[in-house]
Amino acid sequence: MHIARLGPVGFEIPVARGGGKTFDLRGITPDIDGRFFAGGGVGIVAEALAGGGLPEIADASQLRVGAPIVYPGKILCVGLNYRDHAAETGADIPAEPILFMKDPSTVVGPYDDVLIPRGSLKTDWEIELGVVIGRTARYLDSPQDAMACVAGFVVSHDVSERAFQLERGGQWDKGKSCETFNPLGPALVTPDEIRDPQSLGLSLSVNGTQRQNGSTSNMIFSVAEIIRYASQFMVLHAGDLINTGTPAGVALGIPGNPYLRDGDVVELEIDFLGTARQRFVQA
Repeated sequence: MHIARLGPVGFEIPVARGGGKTFDLRGITPDIDGRFFAGGGVGIVAEALAGGGLPEIADASQLRVGAPIVYPGKILCVGLNYRDHAAETGADIPAEPILFMKDPSTVVGPYDDVLIPRGSLKTDWEIELGVVIGRTARYLDSPQDAMACVAGFVVSHDVSERAFQLERGGQWDKGKSCETFNPLGPALVTPDEIRDPQSLGLSLSVNGTQRQNGSTSNMIFSVAEIIRYASQFMVLHAGDLINTGTPAGVALGIPGNPYLRDGDVVELEIDFLGTARQRFVQA
């Protein structure tokens, strides 16, 4: 099942897609947020779709595609979680997941413009598998327990400003939390449609040139281990987003460092999760 949000910024409506049609979910929930997930919203929508009682949105293709979830309570990110990305940056393979936070207000739609911050010379791309939490998770014991907490998967773009991240104080949040720095979507895809989250292809191109072409099979820490591990240190809540790391091919690791400039277009795709496209514009 694909769950999405359509409409102008701040006025998106929740929808579900199935059988080539788009259905209005406002009779079930006002939005796709933590309360929706915690209340078993995914299952309720699945039952409604199977029952055939949801109203269709005939002009869905004409509507803007928003992020498939409302701003999450938190965005938890994993650094250096692909072996090839660690190698291209000259970093050692981490012994434990490297966790950091990103401002939830960075979330925008999958086709929205991304703002290059004032003073930025090193705005970089990072395609990532995003995981949305569907229930409260604390002190999880097993990979099975961890995966039971997943509401769905999504294409996530962890845009980064490398100078802000690495040269301005020695911590990463400033380089990750600039306005519009987390395009998300086009849809939240529920776990029943993803046979194995550790066998998904990811690709990203800039102005038509492929820069990243990887697979989640190259993750150092799996989705299940990331969730289990994180739950030992913090409570994960329904609606939280986890960005699980990026494969090799970022500008930081390419000779000449071809960082993003005004007018550049980035296109992203993850198997079974869809495609996204963003134009970068100077703030």
